[in-house]
Amino acid sequence: MGIGAAMTGLRPIIEGMNMGFLLLAFNQISNNCGMLHYTSGGQFKIPVVIRGPGGVGRQLGAEHSQRLESYFQSIPGIQMVACSTPYNAKGLMKAAIRSENPVILFEHVLLYNLKDRIPDEEYVLSLEEAEMVRPGEHVTILTYSRMRYHVMQAAKTLVNKGYDPEVIDIRSLKPFDLHTIGKSVKKTHRVLIVEECMRTGGIGASLTAAITENFNDDLDAPIVCLSSQDVPTPYAGTLEEWTVVQPAQIVTAVEQLCQ
Repeated sequence: MGIGAAMTGLRPIIEGMNMGFLLLAFNQISNNCGMLHYTSGGQFKIPVVIRGPGGVGRQLGAEHSQRLESYFQSIPGIQMVACSTPYNAKGLMKAAIRSENPVILFEHVLLYNLKDRIPDEEYVLSLEEAEMVRPGEHVTILTYSRMRYHVMQAAKTLVNKGYDPEVIDIRSLKPFDLHTIGKSVKKTHRVLIVEECMRTGGIGASLTAAITENFNDDLDAPIVCLSSQDVPTPYAGTLEEWTVVQPAQIVTAVEQLCQ
């Protein structure tokens, strides 16, 4: 219904109550939403926004704890962004609604309780720009969504230990903002990627490939990627926590990377 409405000129917003449910509509998202502009010879635009919560919650079980970013990353014609704060959630949503392209906006189930002051005046963020969260000199840490907060928690410990990490919330999962990322890599010469997506075929794997292809000569050490384990998310709370990257692991990774 949403894709058909978009074909008539409307700008529908489709909510996946849990992003895991979108797997039931994968055919429509892939073969219709992403391709119709091309396969119709430009006769149709699909200005649709698909949004909803994903990620590991707190004991929601394997089916409701999925990270589907990498599932949709390979679909031609679709843009993907991930919000992490009230400010960028509003700014990215407004940008997605205004876009002529189909946009998937990934929200995190554990970030809905965040509160912040946002401007009363109009603002719209770019769908293709990363956010510099913390400037630094020693290592570039690339992250997005809820892992931004794990990274910033680790950054406090790292600063106390004498390290100066640069933290970037990539926000745009497709396409990557290689301008901002490249500028940071050329400054720090070391990269740590922290994600909640799965290790095999995840966003981190694609980002590693992109950095290697474009900025390999600027690296002084191999890229390190911390990802969730390739297992269904356990229901048990302690086991669930072990499947996701924790701040202490980030601190250890930076210490090893900067040796």
